[in-house]
Amino acid sequence: MSLDSIFVWWGNNDRLIALLVDALGQTLAMVFASGLVGFIFGIPLGILLHLSKKSGLLENHAVNKTVGTVVNMGRSIPFIILLVAIIPFTRFMVGSSIGTAAAIVPLTIAAIPFIARLVEGALLEVPSGLVEAAQAMGAKPYQIITKVLLPEALPGIINAVTITLVTLVGYSAMAGTVGGGGLGDVGIRYGYQRFDGTVMLITVVILVILVQIIQSIGDYLVKHVDHR
Repeated sequence: MSLDSIFVWWGNNDRLIALLVDALGQTLAMVFASGLVGFIFGIPLGILLHLSKKSGLLENHAVNKTVGTVVNMGRSIPFIILLVAIIPFTRFMVGSSIGTAAAIVPLTIAAIPFIARLVEGALLEVPSGLVEAAQAMGAKPYQIITKVLLPEALPGIINAVTITLVTLVGYSAMAGTVGGGGLGDVGIRYGYQRFDGTVMLITVVILVILVQIIQSIGDYLVKHVDHR
């Protein structure tokens, strides 16, 4: 398929172009809404996992084990299965199991444990000597968390945010297979089911560009805050 054929198609399909623009908006809404809620819950969970681990600042084996088990369970469920498994919960939350709003529910649930483990990993990279030095100077736990752990782990946390958003782009496309809307839905209905390779190609190109933009912004922010 040549670029000329894509441009010809583009000029003769105003309705589908409008549909793609609308689908892009739906994808962005799904990714960033679920990402935002996921960060609100996932980042504190990741911090809790780090603090409650063995030899952690607030060591608590029972809490660490319980939270870790729940997080691992959430990460072990394939997203396509999660989409279907929590349909009753999705209906309870938003009143429907199809559409953009409905897709945000499983996307958020999938994002929370994913973010938690990434944030925990970012915090593990902070040298223990910095924490010990802060403790030796009499810093309280909340001061160590806010002035040592989080600032030092910020590049890793931003990288975790970037990875999560990129992953959610893929998940949102998957949600389109079960009526979640967005670019995945357009690719399946207008590309795959109607055997229109041009629609499928354009959908893939838009998704690739979107991922590249998110990754580039994330990389820039990491370099900007990383002073090591």
